[in-house]
Amino acid sequence: MDQEIEIINNATRKERIINFFIKNKKKLITILIFFILILLGFFTYQIYKTGHQELLADKYNSAVTNYESEDKSKVIEIMKEIINDKDKTYSPLALYFLMDNDLLKSKDEINNLFNIIINDVNLDKEIKYLIIYKKGLYNSEFVNEEKLLSILNPVITSKSIWKSHALYLMAEYFFSKGEKIKSKEFYEQIILLENSNLNIKIEAEKRIKRDFSE
Repeated sequence: MDQEIEIINNATRKERIINFFIKNKKKLITILIFFILILLGFFTYQIYKTGHQELLADKYNSAVTNYESEDKSKVIEIMKEIINDKDKTYSPLALYFLMDNDLLKSKDEINNLFNIIINDVNLDKEIKYLIIYKKGLYNSEFVNEEKLLSILNPVITSKSIWKSHALYLMAEYFFSKGEKIKSKEFYEQIILLENSNLNIKIEAEKRIKRDFSE
């Protein structure tokens, strides 16, 4: 008797499942097609992304390799195109190349390129902080205190591995301006910082002993 009841129950469950699929066939097909389209879109994008980055790599490497023999204005345009492509690897490399070879003279143009990379490129967090620090380093020779602090503030207020670098830059900036009290405050922050870069921390300690001892 129990076996017969179990057979009936199994048959009933199967019938309910079949009826559910028949009743909701259109909805289920729509959902299936939707997920297939998502998967196709994802894989298509990955193929495009991989291929596009390979093209960027060839473009960047070719410009660097042929830099000495190429027209410099052409190299500049190629590097700007790579920066405006907003690639997390080659856009920063293109900006560094332009700066390292002193190919751009306009401070505003260089800062605009920095801003594209910082604001529009999907960077890893620490890479982004590094580029913000580099922007601060570039600007430190010609901007005022307020502007430099505003550039470096995202790094200074973070727990980034580049925080001690940014603090050291501010300490050196104030020291060069003869503002020793402000300078000392930043050196002291470096010493107290838990994840300070060891070399920077040692240098900060030396500077306090050498330049601020009474």
